[in-house]
Amino acid sequence: MRILLTGGAGFIGSHLGGALVRRGDQLVILDHFLPLAETARKEHQLREEDLLGGDLPVEIVRGDLRDAALLARLLPSVDAVVHLAALAGVRDSLADPLLYESVNVHGTLVLLQAMREAGCRKLVFASSSSVYGAREGEGGFHEDEPADRPVSPYAATKRAGELFCHAAHAHWGLDVSCLRFFTVYGPRQRPTMAIARFIDLALHDRPLPVFGDGSSLRDYTYIDDIVRGVLASLDRLRGFEVINLGCGDPILLRELVEAIGAAVGRPIRIERHPEQAGDVPRTHADIGRARRLLDWQPQVALLRGLAETVAWQRRQG
Repeated sequence: MRILLTGGAGFIGSHLGGALVRRGDQLVILDHFLPLAETARKEHQLREEDLLGGDLPVEIVRGDLRDAALLARLLPSVDAVVHLAALAGVRDSLADPLLYESVNVHGTLVLLQAMREAGCRKLVFASSSSVYGAREGEGGFHEDEPADRPVSPYAATKRAGELFCHAAHAHWGLDVSCLRFFTVYGPRQRPTMAIARFIDLALHDRPLPVFGDGSSLRDYTYIDDIVRGVLASLDRLRGFEVINLGCGDPILLRELVEAIGAAVGRPIRIERHPEQAGDVPRTHADIGRARRLLDWQPQVALLRGLAETVAWQRRQG
């Protein structure tokens, strides 16, 4: 297949792009490479997957997802789209919700319209566990339960993207899988994200900022498991589905800190801070649908994933 991968120079996108090329797919990577401070990091990520240079079937396009003319040029030559491009981060979305709406919602709608006009009918959309909001009760979050009370603009944009995808399926005949990712981590994770930041601080023997009392519960999912789930979804696109991709075994924040200490091999010091706006108390994926529809389940346990991530960050200095 020839795949358009939006956001393909990012953390998840670079890992996925490498996997797609290794299995024999042709690839068009669309990425804005912005802000400029991120350009060098994104280019490095592509080099780590050998996606820059050489004779590989990879086209790198620097451009904006909201550029309808650009999409009209790219889409007629592709068989399917994996849409990862988005502004990420709960707290940044609180600071600039209009920008998040423009990129994440308007950009997705521009893509869907361009797919309709180009006759491209297959889409994997990267959504987020944040759409569940501050869910109460126990047990895993199931795809059929209401997701109508987001607690951040970022979460709202991801839920809006899902709804537009469903409308495109209902009226334009697109086959769509909306994959709700649960706290993805691993090598090349954005340095501002919790696990990457915690590991960096621990490696430099600096205290880790812990927000709240450490009782928040998170479902951490290793990048290799997410890539396998996206590939499985891409190969099984039919109709419209919303599917959780998570480890299904969440842990407390204080347990994560202890696990990072074990992976780094030194005691961890922490700094206590108040809870942050937009955070939710727990995430927990019910992955029964992914098992049934994708024949998928996570394979990388947290301790192994942390060890791989620590080793990579050590290599980066």
